[in-house]
Amino acid sequence: MESGHMKVAVHVFDGISLFHTSAPVTVFGEVARLGLADDWEVELWSDTPGTIRTAEGIEFSPIAGPSAVQHADILILPSWHEDLRASPTALTDLIRTAHGRSTSVVGLCLGAFPLAEAGTLEGRSAVTHWAASSTFAHRFPGVDVDQSALYIDHGDVLTSAGTASALDACLHIVREQLGASAAARVARQLVIAPHREGGQAQYVERPLPADDGHGALGEVIEWALAHLDRPLSVDDLAEQAHMSRRNFTRRFQEVTGTSPAAWVRSRRLDQARSLLETTSWPISRIAADCGFSSPVTFRQRFVAAYATTPTSYRTRFAQT
Repeated sequence: MESGHMKVAVHVFDGISLFHTSAPVTVFGEVARLGLADDWEVELWSDTPGTIRTAEGIEFSPIAGPSAVQHADILILPSWHEDLRASPTALTDLIRTAHGRSTSVVGLCLGAFPLAEAGTLEGRSAVTHWAASSTFAHRFPGVDVDQSALYIDHGDVLTSAGTASALDACLHIVREQLGASAAARVARQLVIAPHREGGQAQYVERPLPADDGHGALGEVIEWALAHLDRPLSVDDLAEQAHMSRRNFTRRFQEVTGTSPAAWVRSRRLDQARSLLETTSWPISRIAADCGFSSPVTFRQRFVAAYATTPTSYRTRFAQT
């Protein structure tokens, strides 16, 4: 169990959907329910304290006022009004003030709009719901809109795409704060994918097929996860799927939103983080078990992905 207080302030308003409200509340609430951290607190707040009514007609009360943000470690705007109205000056001022005192600010789905209006995304890349991307780009020309990403994390500012990617973004925050194993436990409890890279596509054209007549991609993925210590070239995976290299690469991209090589690399790093957290194995053994050609290559890949070394990561997240 990690020590240290973490306060998450979630902004709500009349007309917000239950789903957008529940995504951060559920993920961060699960951290406390599973005993993964000593003191994680989630508080709903609105521009004025009292009661808010969701789009589904359900009332939440009592709701805190803006003072809830004063001591927050993370400020989350889980959505915004569907008419994409301008944010009140009081809200944008509050976002700027919170960001200025090192509070992490997060805009999930349409919540990226108030963050951009507050200036926290100027000169940076961001993502929002794909249906609002063109409006966002027109309104905020100084922000580089990435329509393909699930979420983009700059450390102090994070934005995510629509609907389910809010869960991915919140799990990412848990992973950054408490480690991969903690995020995996939360994901397992909620029965959602434990890790989708922020750079994956917002949606895929087709679901994972049970069998497409040329071998099941789902079975290939399971096989690859069980054999990460092997080279796992694209040709290896295509052969396992009984497909040509070209057809396999095309189908894999359609189904997962990423290339086979990038997917394998991410899964190797996932496995490495888990082993760093849960074992005392030497770095060389972890590198070999996860299929890296050498400890040096492993370290280079790890630093490039997470901006920290495997040893430093273990020091921070190793389970006692």
